Amino acid sequence: MKKNKKLILVGAGELAEIAYEYFTYDSEYEVIAFAVEREYITVDSLYEKPVIPFEDIQNVFPPDGCEAFVAIPASQLNKLRTRFYEATKAKGYKCASYVSSNAFVWRNVKVGENCFIFEDNTVQPFVEIGNNVILWSGNHIGHRTVIEDNCFLSSHVVVSGYCRIGNSSFLGVNSTFNDHVSVARDCIVASGSLVSKDLIEPEKIYYGAPAKVMPKKSAFSVEL
Repeated sequence: MKKNKKLILVGAGELAEIAYEYFTYDSEYEVIAFAVEREYITVDSLYEKPVIPFEDIQNVFPPDGCEAFVAIPASQLNKLRTRFYEATKAKGYKCASYVSSNAFVWRNVKVGENCFIFEDNTVQPFVEIGNNVILWSGNHIGHRTVIEDNCFLSSHVVVSGYCRIGNSSFLGVNSTFNDHVSVARDCIVASGSLVSKDLIEPEKIYYGAPAKVMPKKSAFSVEL
């Protein structure tokens, strides 16, 4: 595949290394550098690419010559990735999205910026995926569903048609969502949960089949 776009990866952890693999071997982007906040830099290079201070990226690689991807996982219920995404945008960068060549994404699906869609995802017609969303491998996103900004879907999540997943929510492995259900913002839906009705309380952890609120515990109290 011809490499006609240049890309900075924001981050240098496991997700950044995974993103490097996918962008390098399954996209039109050439990764030219990794960017990390100055106080957290521990190496000078990664995959023979320079690791530069995030604070300086616009001076080293100006945004008119490259794009960026914020390769940070669901840390702090997606808040860390969201902070860097917003900071990267504020520096003037366009944020790239990656869609695996081995994913099925229907022609009229809307995908925002800084999204990463792994292999074996099925995304059906009229789905809307917001900005800064990660779909790990093997999910099903049903027709007319909306995934709001900053969400993280792990693997083998089944979201049926006409659903809405609220901003910054995290959906655990093998969780299932029936048609026409909504999830409030900043929620965690635990692995294996069955969501058959709306989850209306934000900042909560939901678990079980059918899903119910975990009492006396905030979604922000969980290390992801």
